[in-house]
Amino acid sequence: MSKKEILINEIEQVPESYLDEVLDFVHFLKTRIIREKMDTAIAGESSLRKDWLLPEEDDAWQGL
Repeated sequence: MSKKEILINEIEQVPESYLDEVLDFVHFLKTRIIREKMDTAIAGESSLRKDWLLPEEDDAWQGL
């Protein structure tokens, strides 16, 4: 049984009155994943910025 199937089985056993909290937690996790991807992209950009701003870099891309 996959983790997703196990999770679905567990959710099916949660009382209806708690499902709003479960859904809120799933939304929290999705938001966290998006933030982590953004943080990674921003960190990569700042570390590469010094190379992107070199005149040699502009020259290399000019013919494309």
